[in-house]
Amino acid sequence: MDEFGIIARYFAPLAGDSAFGLRDDAAILPQRAGCDLVVTTDSIAEGVDFFGFDPPAAIARKALRVNLSDLAAKGAAPAYYLLNLTLPATVTPDWLAGFAEGLAQDQRAFGISLLGGDTSATDGPFSAAITAFGFVPQGRMVRRGGARPGDDVYVTGTIGDSGGGLAIFRREVHSLSDADRDALIGRYRVPQPPVDFAGTLREIAHAAVDVSDGLVADLGHVAAASGVRVVIEGEQVPLSPALRALWGEQAVRRAVTAGDDYQIAFTGPPGLTGPFTRIGHVEQGEGAHVRIKGAEMVLPQKGYRHF
Repeated sequence: MDEFGIIARYFAPLAGDSAFGLRDDAAILPQRAGCDLVVTTDSIAEGVDFFGFDPPAAIARKALRVNLSDLAAKGAAPAYYLLNLTLPATVTPDWLAGFAEGLAQDQRAFGISLLGGDTSATDGPFSAAITAFGFVPQGRMVRRGGARPGDDVYVTGTIGDSGGGLAIFRREVHSLSDADRDALIGRYRVPQPPVDFAGTLREIAHAAVDVSDGLVADLGHVAAASGVRVVIEGEQVPLSPALRALWGEQAVRRAVTAGDDYQIAFTGPPGLTGPFTRIGHVEQGEGAHVRIKGAEMVLPQKGYRHF
């Protein structure tokens, strides 16, 4: 099947009206009155972000959700996306059908549609790049640079689960229940970004970031952009029972640098309550630091680095 056959069979059914069935060279991006358009892009590659044996539907959902996580951290509601694929010669119709079904599942879940993209062949591994578009009320996008001394630090969900799933695939685990194993692998394969939290985030956050490279590393970006020090209180970091079973006493140390969480870390006034956990505070200074019982934790690396 050639490029145009692949597009017509697997991806045209995902396109919205303004994409013209993916039969044109471009699409129209409908605007929303009173809103700013928020744009983000992210890519995933075999051997770096997923394994070649992962289910194609899970790979598709991860590719999409890492972008939706960025939009949610800006307080934006997702709407459309562009998809660029590099396909090895070994790809099969069944694999493509599974990948497209994964996208379809998340389109239904998040109310979004495909605008367009590109497909090309490669002699290397599979990769997917997505550009996602969302909307936020004018002037209300939440940035990294608004944290201030006196803020508390909060995070949605639990931290470290995806890193635990990766550790399982790397055979770093010798004893774990099937339920805990499945839970951690599930979080590695299919992130759970808090997309529905975006509207609330706009109302309460001074600064925010999605946790992709690691809690310490990403809050370090907030600290740098805001000109402050972020202090993470290690005992307060939310960890799942499965992760505690996996890493025991090392769970906090490994979780805060593992990355691939796709939760939202943010700063705001003290005393906030909601579907999130208070994990620290902001003070004068610089950098992001983890303290356990008042003592700073020494971390050889604060998060994932591509280079």
